[in-house]
Amino acid sequence: MCSRKQKCHNALGAAYGTAKSGTGIAAMSVMRPELIMKSIIPVVMAGIIAIYGLVIAVLISSTITEDNYSLFKGFAHLGAGLSVGFSGLAAGFAIGIVGDAGVRGIAQQPRLFVGMILILIFAEVLGLYGLIVAIFLYAK
Repeated sequence: MCSRKQKCHNALGAAYGTAKSGTGIAAMSVMRPELIMKSIIPVVMAGIIAIYGLVIAVLISSTITEDNYSLFKGFAHLGAGLSVGFSGLAAGFAIGIVGDAGVRGIAQQPRLFVGMILILIFAEVLGLYGLIVAIFLYAK
C-alpha cells in the first residue's frame, strides 16, 4: 500500500525534473550543441531521486507478511513511504527548475556550470534527507 504511494511521488518528482531539465537542454542545444552532454547532469540527478523510492519500496515490501504485521509497523512504513516520497517530489521540482535555468544560462555564460552543479547537489540532498528518515522509520 504505502510502497506504491511513495514510489509514485518519487517517480513524479523525477519525471518533472527530467522533463523540465530536458526542455532547457533542448532550448540550449539550438545555440550551443557542443554543450549537450555537459548539460545532461540535471537529468541524471533527477533520475536518481526515483531510485530512493525504489529502495524503500523494496525494503518495505520484503518485510510485509500476513502473520506478523502490527498497526505500529504499518504506520511506520506509511511514514517512511511518505517521507521519501514527498521529499523526492520536492527534490525533483527543485532539480527541474534549477536544471532548466542552469543549462540555459550555461549556453550564454559557461562559467555558471560550477554554480549550477552546487545548487543541484543541494537540491538532490533534499531527497537524500527523506531517504534517511525513511530508513530510520523502516528500522523501527
